[in-house]
Amino acid sequence: MLKPQLKQSHSLLNVFPIQKPFIHGDSANHSSSSAYALTILRQHTSFAKKSTTTGARSTSIAGNIKAISIPFLTKETTVKCVITILPTIGSTLDGISNAGVSLGGVTDVVSDLLGRSFLLELVSNDLDSNGNQKTLRAYARYEALDFDISIYTYKCNFDVPEDFGEIGAVLVENEYSKKMFFKNIVLNNGVTFTCESWVHSKNDNPDKRIFFADKSYLPSETPNGLKSLREHDMESLRGNGEGERKSFERIYDYDVYNDLGAPDEELSLARPVLGGEKHPYPRRCRTGRKMSSIDPLTETRTALPFYIPADEDFSEIKQATFGAKTLYTALHAVVPLLESVFTDTTEGFPLFTDIDMLFNQGVNVPAPDDGILSVFPALLKKTDDTKNAVIQFETPETMDNRFSWLSDEEFCRQMLAGLNPCSIQLVSEWPLMSKLDPEIYGPAESAITKEIVEKEIKDFMTFDEALAQKKLFMLDYHDLLLPYVNKLRDLKTTTLYGSRTLMFLHPDGTLKPIAIELTHPPYDGKPAWKHVYTPAQVATDLWLWRLAKAHVLAHDAGYHQLISHWLRTHCAIEPYIIATNRHLSQMHPMSRLLLPHCRYTMQINSLARLILINAGGILEKIFFPDEYSMQLSSDVYDQLWRFDHEALPADLINRGIAVEDPTAPHGLKLAIEDYPYANDGLLIYDAIKQWATSYVNHYYPQANLVESDEELQAWWNDIRTVGHGDKKDEPWWPQLKTQDDLIGIVSTIMWVTAGQHSAVNFGQYDLGGYIPYRPTVARTNMPNEDPTDEEWKSFIDRPEDALLKCFPSQLQGIQMLVLYDILSSHSPDEEYIGGNTNATWEAEPTIKAAFEEFRGRLNELEAIIDSRNTDPNLKNRCGAGLVPYQLFKPYSESGVTGRGVANSISI
Repeated sequence: MLKPQLKQSHSLLNVFPIQKPFIHGDSANHSSSSAYALTILRQHTSFAKKSTTTGARSTSIAGNIKAISIPFLTKETTVKCVITILPTIGSTLDGISNAGVSLGGVTDVVSDLLGRSFLLELVSNDLDSNGNQKTLRAYARYEALDFDISIYTYKCNFDVPEDFGEIGAVLVENEYSKKMFFKNIVLNNGVTFTCESWVHSKNDNPDKRIFFADKSYLPSETPNGLKSLREHDMESLRGNGEGERKSFERIYDYDVYNDLGAPDEELSLARPVLGGEKHPYPRRCRTGRKMSSIDPLTETRTALPFYIPADEDFSEIKQATFGAKTLYTALHAVVPLLESVFTDTTEGFPLFTDIDMLFNQGVNVPAPDDGILSVFPALLKKTDDTKNAVIQFETPETMDNRFSWLSDEEFCRQMLAGLNPCSIQLVSEWPLMSKLDPEIYGPAESAITKEIVEKEIKDFMTFDEALAQKKLFMLDYHDLLLPYVNKLRDLKTTTLYGSRTLMFLHPDGTLKPIAIELTHPPYDGKPAWKHVYTPAQVATDLWLWRLAKAHVLAHDAGYHQLISHWLRTHCAIEPYIIATNRHLSQMHPMSRLLLPHCRYTMQINSLARLILINAGGILEKIFFPDEYSMQLSSDVYDQLWRFDHEALPADLINRGIAVEDPTAPHGLKLAIEDYPYANDGLLIYDAIKQWATSYVNHYYPQANLVESDEELQAWWNDIRTVGHGDKKDEPWWPQLKTQDDLIGIVSTIMWVTAGQHSAVNFGQYDLGGYIPYRPTVARTNMPNEDPTDEEWKSFIDRPEDALLKCFPSQLQGIQMLVLYDILSSHSPDEEYIGGNTNATWEAEPTIKAAFEEFRGRLNELEAIIDSRNTDPNLKNRCGAGLVPYQLFKPYSESGVTGRGVANSISI
């Protein structure tokens, strides 16, 4: 297959004869590569697939920065340069046979043949005697494609004068018509430029791109020859807040969430703007699309992925199973297939065995094209009938013990070792009181009385003892949900209550449920209603108890997805990423520390706005808040989100689960000693903080260096006053004056992106995939809430039917499984915490040693977690039929595994 390309290249060579003088150009202005050789005719893989995507960190500069070329002197050294380019997915998979011309036509082949693929310009750290930059230029030629590791190499030589000084930067001009992904640029004098970035075509943007060498500098330490480049670098990334962004641009700017609704399509799809005084919210990346003709406050939507800065888009270089692409494909292809199968989208599961059949037999759907089948080989399967396919799900781990969902202890264990283990809180005051207006929402005092509690715990202690000894805990969704109860009930397709769930810490270390209170405010002319359900053995009360638990689990499932997962990780992190690019130079050490934790997040967030959290999106379809989902997350952000509570120790203390104790492990004494999420999570958090401490103290040996770092201070100010600007006046924001301040801030960010996100994301399929174990919506009222005689008789006769009708519909349940399967999957090229080192860290021995220590601590965690999961004294993680808690095991193979701490929020 290679012969035709060689033949084609030779024909072009005849049309454009190559001569050495032409290649070298003016020797006074260019350091040329060695004599032109036929190696340029080696097979050149295609980059034909046009894409709006791009990858890591680099910069552009305007042509007004003064630079001079150094004339050749008597003494000079030849420095060899090798550029490594990653092929795109399209060129790797299907472009090999069309190499050369398909890259961008004859023009790109001519660039190769003339040895002018990229123009490189080295920049010295020093200025010349006149205060101008010292530079050297050379054109790089195409060398070869290494099929084994799928990289292209380009080469050139520089004749470097003896007095040129240390090389600190390189400017790059891409002569091709398409963008190219630069992995690195390596000089044989020991200087390396780690790029991990797309370089746009000069046809799209004439400004050259700049990469700095791997050595990190604080702003005050910047070499004179690089100062103007450093400042212009950041200026080029900020933009001016005007115009619609283009795919090749790298502009990081802020905007409100004004693109979730689609009123131009249908008025029912209008949604409020999130961000601002009415609905406080973090900011997203600005795209600049035109505004709606129906609602001037809403930005119009597109069918294609929204703009993100070029260096945030990895879909063309990540493997085909990369989460962003898989998610987009699933929700655009698989979900419509499912919707075409169900004529009644509200129909529930007739029998519990019908739920089991999702895993045993699957669901017949119209056969999609082979491309969709190849993306989901484990989910979509061909049948003998070519017109149909089967969606068949793997059995989630919670289904291995088929009846665990009936257990009260397992119901409570989910609060400690389940999908949402970060909402349970200590009961510290009694009686339980609402803060809502009683004139609107009914009596403030909870119906859970001291007598109800004492009846349930009398065999162990009195109520007063339990309260004083910190034995009472609560899942409290009362005040948060009550304002939405009537709104949801007006939709007629679902229902809602405010809920409180009270639990008791048993002497064996497990939690036992005491009571569930369900409440609705005055509605449709009827007074407020509240009822307390308690564990029961009598048939009718037992089934009511099971239905009450289903409502609580649905509340917790929605809170998990919208708050613990989306708001606290994905959404809250995006402003940090934007600020990092706007205010921390790529040569800043803190930028290089945070970079591995920033990758892929803006891409997955933009897809979430496109197809996941938008009006009519999948989250509205399968979780209880329905069209009020994002408005609910805004309420939580307004009422509860605080940066200073996002680090794990601070979160545990805030919820009353821990108190500071310097004699205890991790400096905390836990009120629930066997708390798998907290115990394992603190191992990850401590490792992160120790790594951050070593890193920060190396670059900031004195506290004054932190306060005087103008880039760092601008970064933190941008996060507080713009990215999270709706909370800019809150007194709890940490100050940034000392090394400890900085360590706390970056440790929090790294914890949220790595540890916290992994804990609430990668267990979704195994811990939430069995519908009875964790329903995402409760669709019917409790049978004892003002029933008709016929409704009550139906419940008494067939209570299991009442429970099945309460569960998600068949369509909702299957959509949930598709979503959980994708979100829980690790990509084959997942980047795990402590996995691959950063080349810039390797360049500094102290940092390299600190990272190796960090990696060593993480490598020890798997054995520690395995030991805990087999310790019979730890009854919340070891016992018959229990799913072991292993979400904080640092590493994993690809696919759905229920473990693995990814560096960043990539899905």
